[in-house]
Amino acid sequence: MDFRRGRKREDPEINLIPFIDVLLVVLIFLMVTTTYSKFTELQITLPTADAEKAIEKPFEINVTVDAKGNYTVNNVPVAFHGVASLADDLKRAASNGPNGQPLAAPVKDPVIIVNADQFAMHQMVINVLEAARMAGYDKLTFAAQTGGQK
Repeated sequence: MDFRRGRKREDPEINLIPFIDVLLVVLIFLMVTTTYSKFTELQITLPTADAEKAIEKPFEINVTVDAKGNYTVNNVPVAFHGVASLADDLKRAASNGPNGQPLAAPVKDPVIIVNADQFAMHQMVINVLEAARMAGYDKLTFAAQTGGQK
């Protein structure tokens, strides 16, 4: 309390100029030090499923090698006169369908399944591999039979 007489109170003075200066300095600092960039969404391709598509079974040529030295190509006995003749038999089997009927165009890369008897000589299987290479077929699968005779 002020008990003095004659003194008139002065209205408080608010000076906004220093406050505006500080705000401008902060705003300039933020504009200079901040980098603005636009982020795009990641493009993700989600997997889809289609139940109506049937899985295509590859064209197979079954070559059987038994312990007696006999070859069969798609259950047809083949006389072995060398690797080149066996390659011709593989090409012939690729140009025929599973039922033995000729196809409109030969299959380009069939799967050759080599069924070898456990008592068959290794050289006979190697002959089939060489014949497949000569015929230009790269897909080979092996199956072993255990019930042959020596």
